[in-house]
Amino acid sequence: MSDTRRRVKVYTLNEDRQWDDRGTGHVSSTFVERLKGISLLVRAESDGSLLLESKISPNTAYQKQQDTLIVWSEAENYDLALSFQEKAGCDEIWEKICQVQGKDPALEITQDPIDESEEERFEEMPETSHLVELPPCELARLEEIADLVTSVLSSPIRREKLALALMSEGYMKKLLQLFQVCEDLDNREGLHHLYEIVRGVLFLNKAALFEVMFSDDCIMDVVGCLEYDPALVQPKRHREFLTKTAKFKEVIPITDSELRQKIHQTYRVQYIQDIILPTPSVFEENFLSTLTSFIFFNKVEIVSMLQEDEKFLTEVFAQLTDEATEDGKRRELVNFFKEFCAFSQTLQPQNRDAFFKTLANLGILPALEIVMGMDDLQVRAAATDIFSYLVEFSPSMVREFVMQEPQQTDDDVLLINVVIKQMICDSDPELGGAVQLMGLLRTLIDPENMLTPTNKTEKTEFLSFFYKYCMQVLTAPLLANTVEEKKSKDLQEGSTKINPVCPDNFQTAQLLALILELLTFCVEHHTYHIKTYIMNKDLLRRVLVLMNSKHTFLALCALRFMRRIIGQKDEYYNRYIIKGNLFEPVINTLLDNGTRYNLLNSAIIELFEFIKVEDIKSLIAHIIDNYFTALESIEYVQTFKGLKGRYEQEKDRQTLRLNRYRRDARTLDGDEEMWFNDDDYEEGEAVEKSRPEEEFPESYGKYMEAKKGAANGANGKPAASPAAAASPNGSPAKSAAPPGALVVKTAMVGLVDYPDDEDEEEEDEEQSPRKRPRLGS
Repeated sequence: MSDTRRRVKVYTLNEDRQWDDRGTGHVSSTFVERLKGISLLVRAESDGSLLLESKISPNTAYQKQQDTLIVWSEAENYDLALSFQEKAGCDEIWEKICQVQGKDPALEITQDPIDESEEERFEEMPETSHLVELPPCELARLEEIADLVTSVLSSPIRREKLALALMSEGYMKKLLQLFQVCEDLDNREGLHHLYEIVRGVLFLNKAALFEVMFSDDCIMDVVGCLEYDPALVQPKRHREFLTKTAKFKEVIPITDSELRQKIHQTYRVQYIQDIILPTPSVFEENFLSTLTSFIFFNKVEIVSMLQEDEKFLTEVFAQLTDEATEDGKRRELVNFFKEFCAFSQTLQPQNRDAFFKTLANLGILPALEIVMGMDDLQVRAAATDIFSYLVEFSPSMVREFVMQEPQQTDDDVLLINVVIKQMICDSDPELGGAVQLMGLLRTLIDPENMLTPTNKTEKTEFLSFFYKYCMQVLTAPLLANTVEEKKSKDLQEGSTKINPVCPDNFQTAQLLALILELLTFCVEHHTYHIKTYIMNKDLLRRVLVLMNSKHTFLALCALRFMRRIIGQKDEYYNRYIIKGNLFEPVINTLLDNGTRYNLLNSAIIELFEFIKVEDIKSLIAHIIDNYFTALESIEYVQTFKGLKGRYEQEKDRQTLRLNRYRRDARTLDGDEEMWFNDDDYEEGEAVEKSRPEEEFPESYGKYMEAKKGAANGANGKPAASPAAAASPNGSPAKSAAPPGALVVKTAMVGLVDYPDDEDEEEEDEEQSPRKRPRLGS
């Protein structure tokens, strides 16, 4: 029994004036030799470690709040709080503190805090000045009371004294009774004074006063006083809103009267803080810190009480998933869970973990799968908010549930596909819901949060699942809006003329931009899976159709997708782009943009600049071979001249490499004589030295044929005549080659050995140089 009574949570106040949970344990008071005094000790209930060791100092001000809280400050800006599970335990420790300090346990505060700047002056005052004498609680004295309350706010000492005076003899309740009299008499002057008094009392920042003011008997009178702001011509109608407009809906009847009272109180106090009280000035913002703490602890208590009531939550889930539940009832149930999850954000991390695990065990995800597919917009919006809380809490938990769904069911009912369809079908013109859902999908497919030590294969398994069951749903709108491109391609093989019907609808364009943003993220983070998908679906060609869109932001999204692909510097991607002539829509857009200096122009230039700087040889050769005629007139940047320069450098380098091994017939005879007359070289070595000379034209010609895809006019074994390869003195002789006959050598990385081609290569050397494939073929 004592364990339960002494069970506490330890809180500390952080820099943002929010309470941080330091753990749950059991408190005791005992003499600590090291500290030389009676101390409060809290040991963790999980492992017995020491959570708190605090000596009860005779001069420390301890404050008892809400019957189950003890709050004190150990040093400047270091506040501590003990939250007891039971009132009896709180009373027991409070009596021990008061015993050490020689105070009456009936008091709510053991010491009167003294401001350092006033301490000396305080000591010089006669004892009688310690007390604040309040005028009699009468209508005629309201102005005097208001002036007194306002005047003490600047002095910490006088605030403390006034708070004690107001708590004595039920003075605060008498003041609130005067409010009813003033309102009955329509005494506006008295009502204005009461506004100043109540506002000032709230700024005293005392939990004991809040307990009185926010009790069921008094809180509506407090709200009534705050309606009569002297600055307003007509009073506000806050009480009418709280009693008539705001309705407390019990989705499942709450039998615990204490819980009901706590919910009502928290809502009303939150309303006072957020709606009624004006935004505090810089000098006043600390005056309401205790009010914030009051609301915080109330919310923690509400969530804990609901979470511990297993029957209540089980009944809520049962009704939420029951097909017989009426739509209106289900809407209320979903809204309850949304608010329940919002309250849980006040919990500390370990408590929040326990909260969401409880929801997961009760079946929150299957329930969301049902309600997110409903037609009711309010229900879907609330379900989306709940889903966002779950994804933020644990993406792995959501992924695990998704992969465990029965595979025999239709893909459409998978939770992630339900989320994707809701994103696609968002009716909001600004796609607010779609943006939120896209962010959640991005979190779920982000490999960075799949590195959990408990499941090493999570990344592989989930991405395989996503690309198998979900990716086609995500890309469906994109493929549907670029379908014309595929038709035109089928009509004329090899044609790169784009004749699509681009989406002119702004909402559709926004949706496609969101999908492209997600696909761009996949290119950067998923590598293998997205690469396979892009090539199988010819996705980049379909995306580049959107370069024709009248919506520049959509064209930029398509360009960004291609830029991210090229940024991978992957030769598989490069060959895919070259084979499909996929630079053409980009270059057409650049030329159509003309001399306009805008974001689209800069983004396209940056794409080519990246290719130049990174020296991606295969792409440089493709661009210069196919598009340089169209681009050479662009001189306001040096990008395309730079690309041409890179192309020429690589061509010269490859020509030099050819000439290192190629000689005319007479030179070869002389060399052979030198080789055979030299005793330092054996016959086998000489043969090995001559191999690159034979194999280079063969392997390089094959490479260039594969790269260009030339199906006609080349047999794969072009040979160069000695005259075309080198002059008699061994120097390059470019002028000897016919125009256009030079093979582009930019993409060659190394020579490929084909040991069984030697005989074919000997025959090739006798062929005419005109047999070499041309760039234009």
